[in-house]
Amino acid sequence: MAPATLLPTLPSEAEAILAKETSRVLAARPQTREPLRLRLLDDPAEETVKLPASVVRLLVRILEEMARGNAVTLIPVHAELTTQEAADMLNISRPSLIQLLEEGKIEYRKVGTHRRIRFEALMAYKRRMDADRRAALAELAAYDQEIGI
Repeated sequence: MAPATLLPTLPSEAEAILAKETSRVLAARPQTREPLRLRLLDDPAEETVKLPASVVRLLVRILEEMARGNAVTLIPVHAELTTQEAADMLNISRPSLIQLLEEGKIEYRKVGTHRRIRFEALMAYKRRMDADRRAALAELAAYDQEIGI
């Protein structure tokens, strides 16, 4: 994974409470395309910084997840993952992931003898599998309705 990626850590209870309060404040402001201006009160100069609107939306999502007690990781879309990192993201074993790669179900490239999977390719596979699961579930539900279960 990219070295700039932060390792996920579970927020403490105090951090979760602070994240919940902060996310409420940020989410309550009108959604605009304009940057959000923040004044840093801890700074002796009380500098003002501007956050792009897209960053504010992302920050609200991060804070909401932290408020639920979830760890959050930031992964650039163009990041390349090791096979173990990709397997962990899909919650499958590394050998199972290797099989998917060899079957051509997920794009990858080789760096020497090592396989590297682009994050966006992994997420595309995950979206396809999630859609297939939802379709199968809907089909089963329809069949259950048909036979009266």
